[in-house]
Amino acid sequence: MDLVERWVALAGPQTRHIGTELDKRYGEPHRRYHTREHLAAVLDLVDELAGDAADPDAVRLAAWFHDAVYDPERADNEERSARLAARMLADTDLPAAAVGEVARLVELTAGHAPGPGDRNGQVLCDADLAILGADPDRYAAYAAAVREEYGFVPDDLFRAGRAEVLNGLLALPHLFHTATARERYEDNARRNVGTELMLLNA
Repeated sequence: MDLVERWVALAGPQTRHIGTELDKRYGEPHRRYHTREHLAAVLDLVDELAGDAADPDAVRLAAWFHDAVYDPERADNEERSARLAARMLADTDLPAAAVGEVARLVELTAGHAPGPGDRNGQVLCDADLAILGADPDRYAAYAAAVREEYGFVPDDLFRAGRAEVLNGLLALPHLFHTATARERYEDNARRNVGTELMLLNA
């Protein structure tokens, strides 16, 4: 199933124009990691972890919007993506409370730190960060793609900024929140992040 059809299956044929717009956004030429492939991977894992969510469809909708606005030169992409979600979903028959939950979840991906009882947030954040626990080759490809997206940043500044992000991740008590994702990805993710840090500091 292609992405637009996947959106229609989730949100209904009357919202096809939203799925088409989102699909186009994830295909923007400046993206190297935050692409349709990343979106599909997040959606797949949300489906797999759906039993851990309080409202799986809200999480699926949030996954669609979580990187809908992506400009590496700005620091407010999640906030802008959340506003886009609220605006576009306001024109659907989704209840206002559900639209608000989707927007909240999108903003949560800025820090990937859902509260202990935030089952929806835990599933979305785990799905978004699963790449950290990938096999070493796939992780290296991810790290290289992120560097490409920040190609406008000089090497020394990129290394410092990236190291700050990675150290922040390692400082979290857990990178993953659902039992399934923690068991599957946590150890690999910490190894991968540690290896990238070592290479950045070399």
